[in-house]
Amino acid sequence: MRRPEELSFRERIYFPEVIAGLFITGRRFWRNLFLNIGEQLGLSFAEGKQAAATLQYPTTYQKYGDAYRGSHRLTLKDDGSVRCTACYLCATACPARCINIEAGEHPDDTVEKFPLRYEIDTLRCIYCGMCVEACPCDAIRMDTAVHPKIYGYRREDFIEDKQMLMKRSRIMREEGVEVLMDRMLDDYRESEEGGALRLR
Repeated sequence: MRRPEELSFRERIYFPEVIAGLFITGRRFWRNLFLNIGEQLGLSFAEGKQAAATLQYPTTYQKYGDAYRGSHRLTLKDDGSVRCTACYLCATACPARCINIEAGEHPDDTVEKFPLRYEIDTLRCIYCGMCVEACPCDAIRMDTAVHPKIYGYRREDFIEDKQMLMKRSRIMREEGVEVLMDRMLDDYRESEEGGALRLR
């Protein structure tokens, strides 16, 4: 790194560098503008060049990669019951302390216990995946490819209970992972309509 006294006068006043930065920004802006207009009109100004595009969420959305840590789900056994044994290892490993479990005796004598209540406070969750790593029976996963919920009017709207976490696994098993995002967007639209009615 050069000392200030080693810089030329042009470099010390910074003005030419600011102008150069504005030229770069302007060039990219006008390039993308003309490429987008050309695409809309069916013209092709340059072969192989594509304009930068903004996703029109929620009409279209980005597909997340396989390693994406999405919303949680509780995995199910073959009979459709929850795989969780209420061992509290996920809640213990959670650095945000956002998992609340209430254990109870299972009706089946071969199973020691199961979660009567399993809740995740998504406002506190940092989506680190420590709960998934800590679980000894693969009962919780974050492979839903659905981002955390961002819409609600009360704190309770962001608490995911056992039924919701199990429902994601059922949907993934029966209809596939792609359906989860569509369902979430439908919920947003319904909430938005309900919220508009509430504000009137």
